[in-house]
Amino acid sequence: MSASAKRTFSLPAEQATYIDTLVASGTYATASEVVRAGLRALQERDQAVERWLRDEVAHVYDAMKANPERAIPADQVFSNIRAYHTARLKARRDP
Repeated sequence: MSASAKRTFSLPAEQATYIDTLVASGTYATASEVVRAGLRALQERDQAVERWLRDEVAHVYDAMKANPERAIPADQVFSNIRAYHTARLKARRDP
C-alpha cells in the first residue's frame, strides 16, 4: 500500500457504532479498513456514474439536441407510466 496520510473525522454516533460493529465482528481488522472500503465503494460508484453519463446519456443528449422532434412530451411520458403502473397493479390483483 502507498504511504498513508493521517486524517481526523467526526462521525455521527450511528456511523461510529456501525464501524465498531464491523470491526468487532471481524469483518474488518480496523476502523481505517472500514473507511478505506467505504471510500473505494464511493469511488467505484462515482466511476460507474461517469461511465453511464459518457456511454449512455451523452449520445442521447446529442441526438436530442440534433433532432428535438424525437422528444416525447412529459405529460405523455407520465401518462404512459401511470397506465403501465395501473396495469401492473391490476395484474397483481387479478391472477
